[in-house]
Amino acid sequence: MGKPSGFLEFDRSLPRRRPVPVRLRDWKEVYEPFSEEDAVTQGSRCMDCGIAFCHEACPLGNLIPEWNDLVYRSDWSAAIERLHATNNFPEFTGRLCPAPCEGSCVLGINDNPVTIERIEYEIVERAFAEGWVTAVRATEKTGKSVAVVGSGPAGLAAAQQLCRAGHDVVVFERAEKPGGLLRFGIPEFKMEKSILDRRLAQLEEEGVVFQCSTQIGKSTAEVPSEPWMDAGQGSAVAKGATVIDAQKLSEEFNAVLLACGSTTPRQLEVPGHDLIGVHAAMEYLKPSNMVQEGLLPETLIDAKGKHVVIIGGGDTGADCLGTALRQSAASVTQIEILPAPPQQRASGNPWPAWPMVFRTSSAHEEGGERLFEVATSELIGDADGNVQALRFARLGDEAGGTEEIPAQLVLLAMGFTGPEKGTLVQEFGLELTERGTVQCDADWLTSQPGVFVCGDMTRGQSLIVWAIAEGRSAAASVDAFLMGHSDLPSPLVPGQLALS
Repeated sequence: MGKPSGFLEFDRSLPRRRPVPVRLRDWKEVYEPFSEEDAVTQGSRCMDCGIAFCHEACPLGNLIPEWNDLVYRSDWSAAIERLHATNNFPEFTGRLCPAPCEGSCVLGINDNPVTIERIEYEIVERAFAEGWVTAVRATEKTGKSVAVVGSGPAGLAAAQQLCRAGHDVVVFERAEKPGGLLRFGIPEFKMEKSILDRRLAQLEEEGVVFQCSTQIGKSTAEVPSEPWMDAGQGSAVAKGATVIDAQKLSEEFNAVLLACGSTTPRQLEVPGHDLIGVHAAMEYLKPSNMVQEGLLPETLIDAKGKHVVIIGGGDTGADCLGTALRQSAASVTQIEILPAPPQQRASGNPWPAWPMVFRTSSAHEEGGERLFEVATSELIGDADGNVQALRFARLGDEAGGTEEIPAQLVLLAMGFTGPEKGTLVQEFGLELTERGTVQCDADWLTSQPGVFVCGDMTRGQSLIVWAIAEGRSAAASVDAFLMGHSDLPSPLVPGQLALS
């Protein structure tokens, strides 16, 4: 604890966001730079608690008080070493994680918590700037091969760990480029894709091989030619993707690790749900991101000049909101079936549990309207089958009346119900849980010998930190399966719950 009085002397502080009129004209990240002096000051607020509850709240077990203190002492090279000891991709979590660690910060009992996530961001960005992030190559090769299916955060973390253990690792991705939702779900204004690409370059230098536009499992009759318009079931599949039989994959590799995510969108079962202009969120976000990467000349679902309604009040809905505003939508309304959270912790939501409080993302600052405690009752179309309005009821309205708002584009951001049940799951003959996720044992092994699973595919829709943690843990199990033992760290067991 470098400065015992730091938490008494300094308030929580974060970098400013760029002015709304400026950032709506581009797709760049929204935050302005944070000075080294500001970061050091924020590091000094860490109390180095005797029992660091932030550790328990973080699935990765990040050594938070250690690197906070190192930042306060301006020992940035040691700070990135401690950060990378538990987290393969702090530049992702430093931008995208909701920071359950901050919700459990002891300082947060009666004050604003330490800016843990921002300090993490500052450490890794300085490390890249200084050239400290370099390839870590295996000293010996094992002669064993592993196929990792899916290149989201879980698959990437597992691939890097297994490659560093000396195995030959090939990552199969059905989209045009690796990254999963990091690339095609997260908009540029939350994480510019150059951030993803520089880390992928490190993995490739270490020996990880990426095989994109490749669908594992051929039980689907054909890969859709325009998958982003295909009701969500193939929304991540590249046009003209190669199809590989699942059994062939098992025969060619010593082990297979599935990290395909939870990609089946929850559907809206109301009259008019099949009208033109009603899309799952990923059907909208993927082509929008593809335009920014130069993979499409123009987006296939454009909000320009349209009244947009987003059903779902979570992060995916906020991503749709910020995207629609940058496309010059006429209006954007985000509706949520749940009540608005309180401004402060409720009595039934004590520290150190995750604070269920009202939050305003950068996208919410930029415009649009938010409605809470409303339920969609019907989507109304014109004579040509195009959606034109959304009818909803306010929950708790004893009169039972309904209201209408204009809607020429309706985006469903209501979460996901689990992994896709066709293709790969069927061909491997995987057993499922009652929740529809892939069943595995304490070693991440599925019902099929040599086939492992991790991430949202087995956990269900969750946070990026859980994905990375499960990828690291599953890698240790795969390594032990191949070699009889493993020295790779394993922070989790299947089904482990977060304190938050």
